[in-house]
Amino acid sequence: MKRAAATAKINLALVVGSRRNDGRHEVVTVYQRVALADRIAVERSVALRVDGFAGDELVRRALERVSDGNGASFAARIQKRIPVAAGLGGGSSDAATALRLANELRDEPQSHDELRAHARELGADVPYFLEDGPQLGTGDGTELAPIELPQDYWILLLVPHGQRKHSTKDVYDAFDARDGESGYEERRDALLDTLGSVRRPRDLAALPMNDLASSPLADELRALGAFRADVTGAGPAVYGLFLHGSEARAARKRISPRGRTWLTTPAWYR
Repeated sequence: MKRAAATAKINLALVVGSRRNDGRHEVVTVYQRVALADRIAVERSVALRVDGFAGDELVRRALERVSDGNGASFAARIQKRIPVAAGLGGGSSDAATALRLANELRDEPQSHDELRAHARELGADVPYFLEDGPQLGTGDGTELAPIELPQDYWILLLVPHGQRKHSTKDVYDAFDARDGESGYEERRDALLDTLGSVRRPRDLAALPMNDLASSPLADELRALGAFRADVTGAGPAVYGLFLHGSEARAARKRISPRGRTWLTTPAWYR
């Protein structure tokens, strides 16, 4: 049996352009892992099985892609800690982690490039979770390049009470309806220029804000001392970045009546 943490992520920036021929949108995004994590265990099994989370869709599909055949498959168990449908990538991380662990159990493991190809077919965020460290995502978000970013800060995550996540399709349809792609090139260039000058955590504050979603709770987090705050992914989760743990803990206490909160830090998967 193989076991590993499946970490969540935040999008430190998300700039969105027009719809591509494949139906996905052109994006430029900055992926950052955080230490909040699910736990995944995978073992060999005669029958493919996923236990622990009734809402799973992606882990089963991931295991199907690396099954050896000839009656040899895998069973996985998911222990959920990452909130579901919040923009934190929990399902994608679970799938990528299960894909990697099952591959390690194969008689003939597939190459990293083969795993990346499987991950791209599973979802736009899945390939990121096969990589270490912060990554710049371009194209549809699956074209990845490692970037160096400061990792010495605290992250306060908030999932607001009473907010249901709209489907990703609905979020992108609303983006198209409001002509959200207008000015994409300027926002993309601003993001890339800013990345080139990031040296300290506070420099992350200059990154452009999320094109897909916004929240007044980000303003509240900044008022409570966050040097950057924004929605991650398609939301509804909001993050605030703090230089000091004492500030983050005080902010968590003040904002906790507004939703479920987690205090965490940047993370790597190994």
